[in-house]
Amino acid sequence: RGRRECCSTFRLITMSGGAAIDVVNPVAEGSALPHIDVYDEELNSVDICTLFAGKKGVLFGVPGAFTPTCSKSHVPGYIQDREALTAKGIDVVVCISVNDMWTMQAWAKDTGAAGRVRMMADQSGALSRALGVADGRYVEGLGSVRCRRFAMLVEDNVITSVKVEEPSGSGATCSFAPDILTLL
Repeated sequence: RGRRECCSTFRLITMSGGAAIDVVNPVAEGSALPHIDVYDEELNSVDICTLFAGKKGVLFGVPGAFTPTCSKSHVPGYIQDREALTAKGIDVVVCISVNDMWTMQAWAKDTGAAGRVRMMADQSGALSRALGVADGRYVEGLGSVRCRRFAMLVEDNVITSVKVEEPSGSGATCSFAPDILTLL
């Protein structure tokens, strides 16, 4: 296959305080993953597409490492349901968060994700922006650009299903492992 890029259009939004960031509308089903580097648990730069090439997988994103919902429910759910996901044909499960690579490495160790969920650092937020899941709202204690909570099914670098949580902060309703299992 040739290299296909995400085809969403960018728009500029202004956050409180006057800072502006580029965001895109969430990618649509049938879109290709963009070729963007993230950092793995061993601190290596990895093109996200290499993780899903020739594979069926789940890519999910969380607002921050070591945050309560992410650490107590979201990531542990994917770790616990990894065997059920594998039984339904999932080859790889990848978590991204806009954090530095050392934080994601420590979080991977803390959660026991090794061998079950790949914990990837989207250090600059470039992947979150390209997927249209960047959240530019200022969140006290987390900073400005974060990843919205989302999950997507990816097959050979093509997004086959996308579930993005509303940015209202009303909780997680569609991006947890059981939600993805119902799609398989």
